[in-house]
Amino acid sequence: MSKVTIMDHPLIQHKIGIIRRRETGSKDFRQLISEIAMLMCYEATRDLKLKDVEIDTPISHMTAQELAGKKLAVVPILRAGLGMVDGMLTMIPAAKVGHIGLYRNEETLEPVEYYCKLPQDCAERDVFVVDPMLATGGSSVAAIEMLKAKGVRKIRFMCIVAAPQGVERMQKAHPDVDIYVGALDERLNEHGYIVPGLGDAGDRIFGTK
Repeated sequence: MSKVTIMDHPLIQHKIGIIRRRETGSKDFRQLISEIAMLMCYEATRDLKLKDVEIDTPISHMTAQELAGKKLAVVPILRAGLGMVDGMLTMIPAAKVGHIGLYRNEETLEPVEYYCKLPQDCAERDVFVVDPMLATGGSSVAAIEMLKAKGVRKIRFMCIVAAPQGVERMQKAHPDVDIYVGALDERLNEHGYIVPGLGDAGDRIFGTK
């Protein structure tokens, strides 16, 4: 079964509290989503492997450490996932970026694919799939299925707010994918929205309705 990590860092919780507020406008919402993604990336990369390298400081020779050649990629689920990319790249600027486009059929609540563009060597990379919301889990499950179909094996999923139903569905569908969650909320309502949640993340990031 995949590992689920609920972020308990005070800065993450503080910023999630602000983006939940109805009165938080798009400009602040976008900035905070990016900052939360950056802080979550710091936690989600804690187990990346290091290797020793010989370097010279201005004072002397020494053995330092750097990432052990791991290639990374960030794959946002369009469109709301775009809001998390800049924060991720602030922490891992050498990562490549792919895009998966899915929208939710409002009647069936199931995902419909409309776009997929990945780095050529994506199968060789550790991939972080990012989406601010994990509601029913349909989009994230489908996105990860698409990645696996293209040979990607090392996948982590990051979201800012999740419902228990979405986490459970992800674990059943992809028990090999670790999940990083900013806040685990109470439930889904009859429309498939997270309660208490923060509304539609895409609309709030891009100022659309």
